[in-house]
Amino acid sequence: MISPDLPAELKVALDAKLQGFSRTEAASRAATISRTYRDGGGSGTIKSETDALAYALARMPATYAAVAANLNALIEIKPDFAPTSLLDIGAGPGTASWAAAEAFPSLQRFVLLDANATLRALALGLAGMRLRDARYELGPARKLLADAAPADLVIASYMVGEVDEAERTALAGLMWEKTRETLVIVEPGTPAGYARTIALRAQLIAAGAHVAAPCPHDEECPLEAPDWCHFSQRLSRSRAHMQVKGAEVPFEDERFAYVALTRAPVTSHPSRVLAQPVVGKAEVTAKLCTPDGLSIAKIPRRAKANYARARRWRWGDAVSDA
Repeated sequence: MISPDLPAELKVALDAKLQGFSRTEAASRAATISRTYRDGGGSGTIKSETDALAYALARMPATYAAVAANLNALIEIKPDFAPTSLLDIGAGPGTASWAAAEAFPSLQRFVLLDANATLRALALGLAGMRLRDARYELGPARKLLADAAPADLVIASYMVGEVDEAERTALAGLMWEKTRETLVIVEPGTPAGYARTIALRAQLIAAGAHVAAPCPHDEECPLEAPDWCHFSQRLSRSRAHMQVKGAEVPFEDERFAYVALTRAPVTSHPSRVLAQPVVGKAEVTAKLCTPDGLSIAKIPRRAKANYARARRWRWGDAVSDA
């Protein structure tokens, strides 16, 4: 399992870029960029090196943490998965590629796709030894994807919300076409981000995909509005990160929605904890998505072993029903 915090090599490279960088100017730009991403917008507001560095400070740590959490969930379900090639769609500054490199030492070929030249320049400046041989293609996602070679692992993080529904449908089909083994889609943990994720999930299951995580089944999502499936990953904030975000606490909780889809059916189907369990003196109450649908599990204290195990459950965990 990998840490939710940026790798040391990436931190050093980013710190070097930030020498002499105005935190006041960065804070202003970062606030605008963060609002855009929360609202489902994209990287169109990032046009200068200042914008790119502000984005890296404000969003890169949280994006990395979310992708890391998704890949950890995937590894838990598919511990033998050892991809050698990665296709990173909407790569931005290379955040998902860094996370994948940490999660899978087996990766040898990295191909990154994005339309933003400023973020591409930043990604190449941060590449380091692990991503030194990565190829970064610049242009529209659908065209680049159509021309790309298939990869064992395909990741689209925080990018499908940047295009309209018709384009998302076309992109999803192409992403699946280019996936040899596993496709991971990550979106903001908002109702809109969940809606996009669940729509693509349904589309790709119809095309023959199987869900590895977070769902323990390939059936329709059992949740009903206004509820939605999302998760949270806590990450630490650097001093610069706190300054740019105007934050007073040294951590952040990134909310995200995701789905990991595989070519082969998944044999392990543990339940998924959909909210932080409530631990009481008499019982633990947990909201679970199970292979049979939604369940509210109540594990009584008198069932000592099961109660002790359930006390350790956390939001997002894959668990065996007690």
